[in-house]
Amino acid sequence: MSKKYIKVCALMLTAVLFTAGCKRSENQRVPDDSYYSSENSDFSGEFNSSDIDSSSDESSASGNTQSSNPNNTQSSNSDNTQSSKPNNTQSSKPNNTQSSKPNNTQSSNPNNTQSSKPNNNQSRALSLEFRKNSSWRDGNNYCGTIEVVVKNSGSNVNNWKASFTVPSGFKITNSWSADFSVNGTTVTVSGNTSIPQNGSVTAGFNFSCPTDFSPSGGNASGTSQNNTPASTSSSQNNNNNDTIPSENVSGTVAELLERVPEAKQGDDWLHTDGRRILDKNGKEVWLTGVNWFGYNTGTNTFDGLWNSQLAPTVKSIADHGFNLIRVPISAQLINQWSAGEYPRANYNNAYNTELNDMNSLQIFDYFLKLAEQNGMKVMPDIHCAETDAQGHNVNLWYTSKVTVEDYYHALEWFADRYKNNDTIIAFDIKNEPHGKPNETNKAIWNNSKDINNWKYTAETAAKRILAKNPNLLIMVEGTEIFPISSSNMDYHSTNSKDYYFNWWGGNLRGVKNYPVNLGQYQNKLVYSPHDYGPTVYEQPWFQGGYDYNSLMKDCWHDNWFYIYEDNTAPLLIGEWGGFMREPNLKWMTCMRQLIKTYHLNHTFWCFNANSGDTGGLVLDDFKTWDNEKYSFVKEVLWQESGKFVGLDHEIPLGENGINLSKAKGL
Repeated sequence: MSKKYIKVCALMLTAVLFTAGCKRSENQRVPDDSYYSSENSDFSGEFNSSDIDSSSDESSASGNTQSSNPNNTQSSNSDNTQSSKPNNTQSSKPNNTQSSKPNNTQSSNPNNTQSSKPNNNQSRALSLEFRKNSSWRDGNNYCGTIEVVVKNSGSNVNNWKASFTVPSGFKITNSWSADFSVNGTTVTVSGNTSIPQNGSVTAGFNFSCPTDFSPSGGNASGTSQNNTPASTSSSQNNNNNDTIPSENVSGTVAELLERVPEAKQGDDWLHTDGRRILDKNGKEVWLTGVNWFGYNTGTNTFDGLWNSQLAPTVKSIADHGFNLIRVPISAQLINQWSAGEYPRANYNNAYNTELNDMNSLQIFDYFLKLAEQNGMKVMPDIHCAETDAQGHNVNLWYTSKVTVEDYYHALEWFADRYKNNDTIIAFDIKNEPHGKPNETNKAIWNNSKDINNWKYTAETAAKRILAKNPNLLIMVEGTEIFPISSSNMDYHSTNSKDYYFNWWGGNLRGVKNYPVNLGQYQNKLVYSPHDYGPTVYEQPWFQGGYDYNSLMKDCWHDNWFYIYEDNTAPLLIGEWGGFMREPNLKWMTCMRQLIKTYHLNHTFWCFNANSGDTGGLVLDDFKTWDNEKYSFVKEVLWQESGKFVGLDHEIPLGENGINLSKAKGL
């Protein structure tokens, strides 16, 4: 969906945690990732552990009694070095107002120092503690990460609220684990979970301010619920969510980047035969993966590492049965790496200490090692030309700053660098080419050599990639429009009535008469459409009611399923997903049925909590799995005899899987 790079300090005057808008086209729209990043990927802000301010300030206030709950175990947040871009949570069209994360995750922390106010039936007190965990400068602005700890020295309280004073011009750029809003010089923070007796909850935010800022004072209050147990669930009402555990990781950079000795290099490359994807022995495989974005946004690593750890997160994704990670990235970032430039990776350096001596390219290499170690494969996706949280909204694979040759160079350099690492088994060569009939820079599909002809560009890009590494699979997405009449194959008409429309990247009608030709490498081609539900955009085929059969007739078949039906090439649904609520859930159920019936390859959108149009597989803390959504997706993860199946012939997929050598195949 692409969706969706770092000016640290964007205004986020909203009470939801990660508000994101959507991008839409005239007859379609694609989900948005509420990315945090910048128009300028050369982030110059400093973030050093020496900046951490351990001082705190407390101010007491009253709350009302409620029965205790020692089992409130939701995790809390800490340092967040992520920066954001002005307007990065806004829709590219004014009519889309989808918010990204209504769900909050709170934590009780009985280990926090408690205030000394005595506890009896009538006395109750809440106090605030502030922790300034990091600070940096962005131009003339002071920026930082602050945790707000609400402590309860009395009986249990519920539906707590706190407020404190900030300087004029203060902005919250992003927040987590509670609802924050700014009104003038007052910040209000609220949560709908309880604080148990002698417990606490922790929430946090990143800020931008014209003057240096260290919070103090403030007040807090809560609502009484006598004899009612404290809630342990988030607002998502999912009490069975599992949390990714923390892990102590140490070692030198060289040690951490060392490849896994159990892995056998070069035995995991894949190829195609008709609509099937096969391993070296001709065994049919099923790619069932997930998207995790951030390298496209200006974070210059994965989003969410401001409150989570990389190593245990990668392991948890493997343990949950995903055998492939699609990694959105920008061509600009790859070209910076190729030139020896390493834009700063923005993550919580207190949580991910092993990354602190690595540059952003080394962190990517470390991720590849972790994926290999856990039996997963990786598919980079050129999500946008320039590093930008809204880069997915750009129609084409080139801009005024990133030329077509720059785009090709990024793909070639990446392919050459990792040609001896079969952890990367495929390239998605461009996310969602699109454009409307009346736009001059629209993506087209025909036999011309026009600069905006996506078919010609895809063929050229694929051949240049495969000249560096002939073992990779090449994922080719569709466009947005395709002419209805053969007399309009030069796209001269600007009338929308002369075109078929579909989701960005989802229109592959041109393959029927103008298939991608990779010559001797034709068995490396996979077509990769995207598809979404009505909460992303209410396409015509959703209006007036729909079901599986109508979706097949009105959208899927003629846009891309015919490619599978005609045994032309395999399909990989590169993005599908959404919120677990109507009217979206019906569409998701139909799409899951299609994937399951035909074993279509797919990468679910997405792992990230901060995807505005869809939500993610984890909650806002990036640590807690949304088990309702995960259980839904689990049905279309490759499994045999109750075990997840990986794509590595030697290393099993996580703790709950097997390697490809032990699998029967489809």
